[in-house]
Amino acid sequence: MRTSDALSPSLDLVQRTLAVDISYTISRMNVLERIPGNPVCIAYRWIDETAVALMARLPSFARVVGMRAGHEPHIEPLARWYREHGIKPTFEMVPGHYHASLGRELARLGFFQSGFHASLIGELCPAGPPDGEIEIDRVATAEAMEHYLDACVAGWGIAEKDHAQFKANVRPWLEQAGWSLYVARLEGRPAAAATLYVKDRIGYLADAATDPAFRRRGLHAALLRRRMRDAAAADVEFVFSGAIPFSTSRRNMERAGMRVQFMRAHWTPLE
Repeated sequence: MRTSDALSPSLDLVQRTLAVDISYTISRMNVLERIPGNPVCIAYRWIDETAVALMARLPSFARVVGMRAGHEPHIEPLARWYREHGIKPTFEMVPGHYHASLGRELARLGFFQSGFHASLIGELCPAGPPDGEIEIDRVATAEAMEHYLDACVAGWGIAEKDHAQFKANVRPWLEQAGWSLYVARLEGRPAAAATLYVKDRIGYLADAATDPAFRRRGLHAALLRRRMRDAAAADVEFVFSGAIPFSTSRRNMERAGMRVQFMRAHWTPLE
């Protein structure tokens, strides 16, 4: 599938992608924030209308997203805010928004550029090859939700002692606006799960997880195709997702017609 000129790299496209990424992440965090006592320490600080610092005791949510040149004065107060709560944040730097002055300030405060994460973008493909023995259902019942949860705990390696709490925290996902949850089965067993989030005519292919016992059998690719088909039916303009560079997930996305839009640089504390 060839990517059209409509998805040619641009700062506008990057900003639209980041806005939906932030919206989905906050939607997930809102679910955790409703737990009595806020034990995950959910909090937010908006830098401006497009950049935000997200706080949680879960590392994947402790992110600063959307910073641009001119935001340097915000870095030290944010670093102090996280430190006061005993949380180590990741400042995400994106090409087109990044400026050397941001890097200098982060380095001055003891942060270093510690990794990369790819953002991929693609057009929609309503048709696709059959998924063979893989059965994929959109989650619509309590029973299907339990299958989705079983696939998640296996795919993400959640410790058995934490299964009950994790499942209690995630069950509300079924009721979140703009979310569609999917469970894939092989041999009659829940084997993989994934989410499609739609906002502002953009589809985010999020949170795929595959049970290690069923990996390398096409489940991730099949879930990509199904979500892209459903996104097309929802009249979205394009889809995006994220992946570790050179990972199987990235290769599957590229086979589905997606391509790298930009590479995030992760800045994290030295200690």
